[in-house]
Amino acid sequence: MPATVSRVRRQLPVSPWLFAAPGLLIIGAFILYPFLSTLVNAFTDRRTLVPGEFVGLANFRELLHDDMFWIGLRNSTLYVLGVVPALVVLPLLLALLVQKNIPGIAFFRSAFYTPVVASIVVVGLIWVWLLDERGLVNALLETVGIGRVGFLSDQWLLLLSAMTVTVWKGLGYYMIIYLAALANVPRELHEAAAVDGAGPVRRFLTVTVPAVRSTMVLVGALSSVAAFKVFSEVYLMAGPDGGPAGEDTTLVMLVQRTGTGLTGRVGYASAISVVVFVVTVALMLLVLRADRRDES
Repeated sequence: MPATVSRVRRQLPVSPWLFAAPGLLIIGAFILYPFLSTLVNAFTDRRTLVPGEFVGLANFRELLHDDMFWIGLRNSTLYVLGVVPALVVLPLLLALLVQKNIPGIAFFRSAFYTPVVASIVVVGLIWVWLLDERGLVNALLETVGIGRVGFLSDQWLLLLSAMTVTVWKGLGYYMIIYLAALANVPRELHEAAAVDGAGPVRRFLTVTVPAVRSTMVLVGALSSVAAFKVFSEVYLMAGPDGGPAGEDTTLVMLVQRTGTGLTGRVGYASAISVVVFVVTVALMLLVLRADRRDES
């Protein structure tokens, strides 16, 4: 018996690492190594087929004078400001609508969640078909006498259309998160507020919102990061060149356009990626700091 215990104790320090090894290898190969490689490349002039040499902060200095970088930063910032408030509020209202267990409510929950599991490419192509100059939406607008609208050709309308796609696809995902949070709100709080004469709107503002505030912060943080790193929606709707004169380019689209191809500037694209990472971390810290300030 003592020998068995001793043998098990000798195996224990190694066994956890054996179980964790597959996950650690995947993280190292597909997350840690690309991250460190991007960080190193940001300080070089590497191209797709050329290793490159160390250039220090030259890539970052070039960013300050690159008009496309500032256009991408502006559009990514506008994307966050347009998408995040909608994805914080609308899924909460949607969760309140489907929260009650009434006959047939499971169908609506599934319907609202369907866009989440759909491929972003399929979703993007559907919306392109709807919003194209010869698409269904423009055909309906022309029928009622409004005329055709350049949803995919006008710079600002294209960004607004891409934001609509992002919100539409994300509603169901964040709705599920809110449903889990609403399930933990005690019914006694609503009943007490109702006894005090509070109507539905007042109960929502004084009971529901404070109870799910931490969840709203989580949703805000997740949607902020996702919105700032948006790529697929704008790429599919604007095309690989980022719309007219590239005015609809986001930062991640700029990384793709700059760093790919046989003559891609991998070093410069890596510098843009580092900026995206820094801004993303800053967004997370701002959200967490705002949450802590509200708690205090």
